[in-house]
Amino acid sequence: MKVNGKRLRALVLFGLLLGASTAPSAHADWVAALSERVARIDAETAGELGVYIKRLGEPAVLDHQAQRAWYLASTIKVPVAIVLLQMVEAGELSLDEELELAATDYVDGAGDLIWQPPGGRYTLGTLLEKMIRNSDSTATDMLIRRIGEDELNRRIKASVAPEGFQPFTTILQVRYDAYGELHPSVRQLSNMDIIRLKTAAPGAERLRALLDRLPVDAKALQAPSIEAAFERYYQRGLNSGTLTAYGRMLERLVSGELLTPTHTRLLLDHMQNITTGSTRIQAGLPAGTDFAEKTGTQIARACNMGIIEPDTDAPVIVTACAEKFDSLRQAEAALARLGQALRDAALLD
Repeated sequence: MKVNGKRLRALVLFGLLLGASTAPSAHADWVAALSERVARIDAETAGELGVYIKRLGEPAVLDHQAQRAWYLASTIKVPVAIVLLQMVEAGELSLDEELELAATDYVDGAGDLIWQPPGGRYTLGTLLEKMIRNSDSTATDMLIRRIGEDELNRRIKASVAPEGFQPFTTILQVRYDAYGELHPSVRQLSNMDIIRLKTAAPGAERLRALLDRLPVDAKALQAPSIEAAFERYYQRGLNSGTLTAYGRMLERLVSGELLTPTHTRLLLDHMQNITTGSTRIQAGLPAGTDFAEKTGTQIARACNMGIIEPDTDAPVIVTACAEKFDSLRQAEAALARLGQALRDAALLD
């Protein structure tokens, strides 16, 4: 349960939104109703919750802490996919082009490429599918390296999201940057050393495993724990963005502004068939609801972004992130409650 100050802030925010909704509008009722539900979910969940909701074709928007920066975790894979497909459309890349999996490509996280032997060749189309459907981090880093990290960020700002996103990096660089908040010598570790850390239980055991691989002792560490190191990393703003910016990007995607119809359909199909979203917003939606989505997870961070019923005349954009929660299960329960709130609102009628 939140402290009284946090509950008061949430209720004040709802009161302001409710007051604004009294102006004549055919579409304001759902904002008022959902704002109350979102404020309650936030108040009853440890940490912070941010939410942006918009139904296409309507001016009304629900903004609950949506204009501040949030660490986006693996949801950055959608803008990576958009840039990749834009380069394909421009004739700069081909989805049939093959990349060879090298031993230095492996990154801990979801997906099956980490278990495949080096030397295998995979098309950009296959890597795209793995990146979105399975949130495969090794596939993601292979694609980012093919695009070029600087070029990726330049293109995102130029043609995907002009504002609201901070620079994106490879997934492996996230690990180096976050663990590096403990000690600069982390940069000496190989990608396989980083992967082995993931086999240790979170917390003190993983910290001990890291110290076993560094030429320093615990007294030299610059943060007291891995969790504290990641919090320091999040404050740097890398791989972060506003939920408003992400929502507007999804709106442009489903409206056909970012990609051709063929590639828009390809990306939405991948997003509608992800393997990582069943315990979040999707869990609260009516059975059989089409939800083109992407999830993201990191230490004390969880996100779920997507487009509900993307093939209808009035798809609903929802972007949500939680941070500083006590457990991932708690954050996922809050996101599932958000799905239930969406189900109950006239918004999905």
